[in-house]
Amino acid sequence: MRSYLNLSSEVAIALREGKPVVALESTIICHGMPYPQNVETALRVEQTIRDNGAVPATIAIIKGKLKAGCTKEEIEYLGKKGTAVIKASRRDLPVLLARGEDGATTVTTTMMIAAMAGISIFATGGIGGVHRHATTTMDISADLEELAQTQVMVICAGAKSILDLGLTLEYLETKGVPVIGYGTDELPAFYTRHSGFKVDYRIDTPEELAHTFLIKKRLGLKGGILVTNPIPEEYSMPADIINSAIERALKESEKANIHGKETTPFLLAKVKELTGGDSLEANIRLVLNNARLAAQTAVALARRELA
Repeated sequence: MRSYLNLSSEVAIALREGKPVVALESTIICHGMPYPQNVETALRVEQTIRDNGAVPATIAIIKGKLKAGCTKEEIEYLGKKGTAVIKASRRDLPVLLARGEDGATTVTTTMMIAAMAGISIFATGGIGGVHRHATTTMDISADLEELAQTQVMVICAGAKSILDLGLTLEYLETKGVPVIGYGTDELPAFYTRHSGFKVDYRIDTPEELAHTFLIKKRLGLKGGILVTNPIPEEYSMPADIINSAIERALKESEKANIHGKETTPFLLAKVKELTGGDSLEANIRLVLNNARLAAQTAVALARRELA
C-alpha cells in the first residue's frame, strides 16, 4: 500500500507528531466550479484550516499516486484540467493507479485515502446519498457504503438537496452510521438549513464531536460518523427556490438520459444556472464553514489523543 500512497512532507510530519490534520476532497476542484474559482476556493479552504490550528491535506490521485497533501502547484494542475480529470470512486482506483492516471477524489475515495494515511477528520461540501426515484433506478451513492465501513468523521452541510433525504437517512440508519447535527436537531440540506428531517443527535461543540469519535474508535466500531453542519444563516437559500430549481433540473436530466456518476455534476450545474449563480456562492460559503469546524474538531481530537 505504501508504494501507492504519497504523503506531503507537511502532512507526514504533522501525523508523526500527533498534530491535527484535516482531509479535503478534490472533486470540488475538478468538477465543482470553473477555473480559476476552483483553485482560489481550494486554497481559501486550506487557509481556513490553517487559521484554525490544523494542517490541510487535499487528497487526489495524481499520475497513479494516492496523494494526501497536494501542493499549490498540484491544486493548480487539477484546477486547470478540470472535468478532464476522472471523478474517481472506489471502483476506479485500481485502473487509475495501474494506468498512472489522475483522479478527482469523491467523498468515498477521500475517506479511503484519509484512513490509509491515518487522518480521522474530513471536511467536504455535501455527501452523496439515495437519489430521487432510486426505487426504480437503484442510484445510490457509494458514499453511504464508505461511511458504513471506514473510520473517518465526515463534516458536511448535509446531503445534497438533489437527493431523497428521507431515504438517505434510512440507509445510514440501516448501516449503523450516526448522523449528528452540529448545533441543530434538523438535517441541513446543503444550500438550505432546513429539510424537515431530524438527525440522530445534536452536538454543540467541537470538543464533544472529538470525544464522540474517539470513543467510537476505542470501541473498535466499524464505520464513520456523519456530522451535518448547516450553512451560515446569511448564505442559506430559501428552500422553495432551491426545490423548484431541483425539480426543473431533474426533468432536464431525464430528458437528456443522464445517469450514474454524471447525474450529480449535471444537476448541480443546472441548479447553479437556474439560481443565477447564487448556489455557487452558497456552495463556497458552506465549504469554508465546514473546514472551520473540521479544523476545530481535529485540534480537539489531537489534544485528547495526546492526553
